[in-house]
Amino acid sequence: MTADLIKIGQITAPHGVRGEVRVYPLTDFPERFTTLRRVLLGPDARPVGVRCRGAVKNLIILQIDGVEDRDQAEKLRLQYVQVPKSEVHPLPEGHYYVFDLIGLDVVDPEGKLLGILVDVTTDSPAHDIYVVETAPRKRYMVPAVKTFVKEVDLAGGRVVVQPIPGLLEDLL
Repeated sequence: MTADLIKIGQITAPHGVRGEVRVYPLTDFPERFTTLRRVLLGPDARPVGVRCRGAVKNLIILQIDGVEDRDQAEKLRLQYVQVPKSEVHPLPEGHYYVFDLIGLDVVDPEGKLLGILVDVTTDSPAHDIYVVETAPRKRYMVPAVKTFVKEVDLAGGRVVVQPIPGLLEDLL
């Protein structure tokens, strides 16, 4: 079941003495916490009711149903706040969640399999980078820009890339 769950935050610490917790958002849409009423918590993904109590700096303050004091809140430290994949925010055309891209076939414009998309590096200041793994466990990095990524076909399970000169010659 955890494959169908998306981590949107992680509890970092108790907040105050009434059982509230501080949550570090792991989402590009932290405003979603203001409307959340139910989340799945911890490794067993147990459903719990929640209410957003505000924010402090870059942290969200949540009240979790049944958590009444600081000691109970402390036991939740480092647990993930999750939602079902079906509850993710829709993205604009041409934007994709990393979890939707991982595992897609990477092919050239003629349809030749180049590898599998195994990771997306999002810490580049200019653009994301797709990490493509070939059968013999060799990895290539492809900039996620229109010059190289010609099509993302989630329904078809593939990403069409124009090979970068000098990078994929041993595959072509």
